[in-house]
Amino acid sequence: MVQSAIMQQSRISLASTAAFAALLLVLAGAAVTVQAQDFVQEEGPEGVPNYTRVDATVACAGATGPEAMPEIQRRGFRTVINFRTAGERNARVVESQAAAEEAGLNYVHLPFREPTTELVEQFLDTVAEPANQPVYIHCGSANRVGFMWLIKRVKQDGYSLADATTEAEAIGLRSDALRAFALDYLGSN
Repeated sequence: MVQSAIMQQSRISLASTAAFAALLLVLAGAAVTVQAQDFVQEEGPEGVPNYTRVDATVACAGATGPEAMPEIQRRGFRTVINFRTAGERNARVVESQAAAEEAGLNYVHLPFREPTTELVEQFLDTVAEPANQPVYIHCGSANRVGFMWLIKRVKQDGYSLADATTEAEAIGLRSDALRAFALDYLGSN
């Protein structure tokens, strides 16, 4: 009888522990989801795809043409970081830089298709500089922006890799190659 009671107590204890563990997993998943969806709700400038206002100091987006620069400045941004290469379809880098400078924005062109450690370091230095904030970061689709954002969140903001990845994917990270580079970079730095 005592043995039966002990076994029943053990089953209840195991069931409670399993239920508690499941609840923690659900809550952890909910916390990650909330963080990724916790962006400022704001429409992007006209014609700008995949616009995400992360917080008061950063917005991330896809292709952003020269016509959007005055609006970006009106929204309070100081610096535009562009990852597009001049050879990309409709990149208009020279025109965008001129429009940004005419609107009173700093313009930082860090073009890449294949990232390098040096380029990542340039981005991290640029985005961390208080004189550059608030920063508007863009590429063609927000894939490269999400990649750089993942690294920034872990290195500069102390995010866990899981939370930073969730946020980067919400911003636009889709490339397995960029994700692998980010993981390599974060593992070696």
